This record gives sequence, structure tokens and C-alpha cells, in this order.
Amino acid sequence: MLAKIGVLGTAFLISVVALIFSTSSEQQPVFASAKEGHEKLVAEIPCSKDYVSEPFKGCIPSQCKRVVLDHMVTTDEAKSLLLLAKKGLAFGGSDGGASILDLHSGALSKGNSFVDIFKMLGSKFSEVFTKEDFQIYKRVKEKVFQAIINEFNIPHTDLYLTKPTFFSRMTPKPAKTIHDEYWHLHIDKKTYGTFHYTSLLYLTTYGKDFTGGRFTFVDKDKNSTVEPKLGRVSFFTSGSENPHFVEKVSSGERYAITISFTCDPTKAIKIQ
Repeated sequence: MLAKIGVLGTAFLISVVALIFSTSSEQQPVFASAKEGHEKLVAEIPCSKDYVSEPFKGCIPSQCKRVVLDHMVTTDEAKSLLLLAKKGLAFGGSDGGASILDLHSGALSKGNSFVDIFKMLGSKFSEVFTKEDFQIYKRVKEKVFQAIINEFNIPHTDLYLTKPTFFSRMTPKPAKTIHDEYWHLHIDKKTYGTFHYTSLLYLTTYGKDFTGGRFTFVDKDKNSTVEPKLGRVSFFTSGSENPHFVEKVSSGERYAITISFTCDPTKAIKIQ
């Protein structure tokens, strides 16, 4: 995730950072390898207390999980979304190693800041991004939404798309601003505030299109790694039970989409 490090308890932060740097990335247990295809992988974990005081009882997790699905999104859908991401990022791109394209807010990395791609393209926007692009995007978003509500037994009227939801490109370029520092350990619910469920759709493959860039969950006794793979969907509860970081990309380009969901209807967003 492209995020500034979340607020963690000092003792916890010290312990997990020590764990990360005492274990080489090559030695970390792999939860989902890029060399394998999985119909479904599920890891159940104890929930944190992050949800206890929240009013969204039909939506907040009663059981927390990490899930990987390799066959839900088709290869053609993933390749189409990769082309969409490349089209958009061609109009900008960070000077550092992490660039984003948000087709909800219009935010596009450019240089050391962000621009509004809607304003930049104006009437040409519909020429760059076609109806078919958005149909595929909506279809894939709906697949992920359905997978999450089914896995966590959430009424479909109680879960909402939220911000930020964005395409990302990570490269080996050195960071120029804090927005390029995607490798920090963080917790989505604390970093973003709106997240209850986080999902990622990978658009390139570890070991083929890039090296480094693996997604790692940090637990008390071990780390657990998801290796990105074209079309792979990974989703998980966004609370303190799932602290994580992304390994620095060492070669190539890593593309993904972060699709985030909330139980709070006041934080919902719509596709433009």
C-alpha cells in the first residue's frame, strides 16, 4: 500500500520491526506463491479490538481472515486493467518509485506531487478511457465485492466501496517524497481511517515482470508472504490483526489495484 506508516504502539512497533529485519525476505514463509495457482487460500486469524466500539454490527468482521483467489478474475480482465493503468500513468508518473492513478478522485502522480487527470484530459478523457475500460473495471470490482460479502457473511447493502481505491505502479527508483515510501509497515484501518476490508488485484507477476515487491503480513512469531501474480486477488480485514508491508521492488515494474471497502455509508464512493 502507498501509505505513511500507521500509528502503532511503541513496543509492538519495535518488536515487529526487529522481526522483519532479523529475517531475510528469502526466508519468509510463503502463503501464496506466484508459481502456483490456488482456487482459494484462507488463513483465519484472531480479530483485533479495533471494531469493538463501531456501530456497523452486520458488517464489521466477527472473524478475521486473509484470503487469496487466483481464478476469480480472468487473465483477459487483468490484462485489460493493466493496459488501463498504463494508459493513465502515461500522462504522469512519480519521480520516485511509486505512482498512483485514482479514477474516482482523479488523482494522478506526476513528478513530486499529484494532478487531476480529469482536468488534465478534459473532453479527451473519454477518448483515453473507453466505456469498455470502465465496464471491465466495474465488473472486476463487483466480483471482489461479492467475494468479500460471501466470505464474511455481510448483507450486500451494508458494504461500500471507499477511498482511496487506486491503481499503483512500483519501480526500483529511489523515493523522492513520503508518497514513494510504500515499504513501511502499516495497518490500513489506522492509516486510512475508512477501511474495514482491503483487497488487492495484482496485474503483474513476481519473478517474471519484477523482483522484490512481495506483500508481507507481520505476525508475532513469523511473517507470511503473498507473491503477486497476474489476476491474483488478495483480501483481508483491515484492522490491527493484519499489519503488513510491501518489499521494495528491486527490478521491473509492479502493477496492482487496491480496492477498499467500508462499513460506514458516509464514507462510500462511486465509480465516475
